[in-house]
Amino acid sequence: MNTDELEAAVSSADYKVRGMQTKLHRWAREDPHRRFDDLFNLVTDPAFLMVAWNRVRGNKGARTAGVDGWKVAHIEAVIGVEDFLGEVRNALRGRTFQPVHVREVMIPKTNGKLRRLGIPTVVDRVVQASLKLVLEPTFEADFSPCSYGFRPNRRAHDAIAEARHYAKATYEWVVEGDITACFDEISHSALMARVRERIGDKHVISLVKAFLKAGILSEEGISRESVMGTPQGGILSPLLANVALSVLDEFFDQHQGGHRSTEHGRRRRKRLGEANYRLVRYADDFLILVSGDRHHAERVKDEVAKVLQPMGLRLSEEKTLVTHIDNGLDFLGWRIQRHRKRGTNQHYIYTYPAKKSLRSIMVKVKTMCRRMDTGEPLDSLLRQLNPTLRGWCAYFRPGVSNATFNYLASYTWWQVIRWIRRKHRDITWRQLRRIYCGGEWWITSGERELFHSGRVATTRYRYRGTKIPTPWESAVG
Repeated sequence: MNTDELEAAVSSADYKVRGMQTKLHRWAREDPHRRFDDLFNLVTDPAFLMVAWNRVRGNKGARTAGVDGWKVAHIEAVIGVEDFLGEVRNALRGRTFQPVHVREVMIPKTNGKLRRLGIPTVVDRVVQASLKLVLEPTFEADFSPCSYGFRPNRRAHDAIAEARHYAKATYEWVVEGDITACFDEISHSALMARVRERIGDKHVISLVKAFLKAGILSEEGISRESVMGTPQGGILSPLLANVALSVLDEFFDQHQGGHRSTEHGRRRRKRLGEANYRLVRYADDFLILVSGDRHHAERVKDEVAKVLQPMGLRLSEEKTLVTHIDNGLDFLGWRIQRHRKRGTNQHYIYTYPAKKSLRSIMVKVKTMCRRMDTGEPLDSLLRQLNPTLRGWCAYFRPGVSNATFNYLASYTWWQVIRWIRRKHRDITWRQLRRIYCGGEWWITSGERELFHSGRVATTRYRYRGTKIPTPWESAVG
């Protein structure tokens, strides 16, 4: 199958898959208690496997191998996509498919600790992707609007906008939720019980369970069983984590003064001295915004700990904090805090890059400049720096980020200048400006300019409310 034929096959398969996903989503929405029994045929359908392959192929991890050492490029060159997918389909339908261990990689975190990342084989990734294509439209019908992480058409900016929206009202006390090792400690039995509420197909259930129990191969070559958790790095893991954590969403949907309370009911509770609550969740990071007093926030924190316990999850005592909006809090890399507007007596909720986020990008810039060999041309350094700076600024653009962007521009400029001066020990400022700044002050290699974060115009992200359409509702419309 040549490139043109493959693109045509993917396009045709994508159309078919989107149509089936739309039906699954509609059926799940129309009947909240329906259990889907005949899904395994979809998982093994050639169209679903083709779309799954295309998504695995397009992921950043396509160049990373699992425990078998095979990469996407190797499969394309040696086996061929058509034959590979045929073998996967035959193994699934013949009940001979069995997931293998994920390859464990330890990734350094910003706080100096390490995070476990599990890398499945390409075969397992394709099957997981096909499973996700089938399961996601069904569970999306049940997920609450307060959840934003790893969900289609939703992003971190929506979570920040919602937190800001409620903080502007009377939701001034905030519980900053932190779940200890969420992906590592989810109870398999509790998770599978929630999956079975919607999925009745025993073959699909067995396949999901097999991936949870696949086991882990450490960097030292030590094999160990998976008795709990869903490894970060798997395509199916974020969806399963959302299924598990939706217990939290449902708790606040049903809580008095929670998401489903009426305006009249909230006013009545306020008159009686009771609190109202709003949950904003992005995967395992969440905020509980409380319209009430500090003791209401402390009480709901204890209630949340009890809700999470049956799922095998626990709140971190040190990191789960109760904060007033005037003191500010960090969430998803942003700082959310109420300040007095300069020159007035008015107070507003501001969102801007957190100091931790700024330190993180500064460390990256400094590391790139330190590691780049001074024997390389300036353009090699700019090719590394510019995409990193551009991506960071794009994330923080919808906020009060102008001062931070200018500070980052100055810091980056000085780091690159220091690299140039290490490259040319005796260079004068006049020579440096002539050679590396085109006679001006901003750095350019001739091929490209150093990205200027201070020139990025900030915007305001529009709060989209609770009615963000899914891709399948959009397809119907």
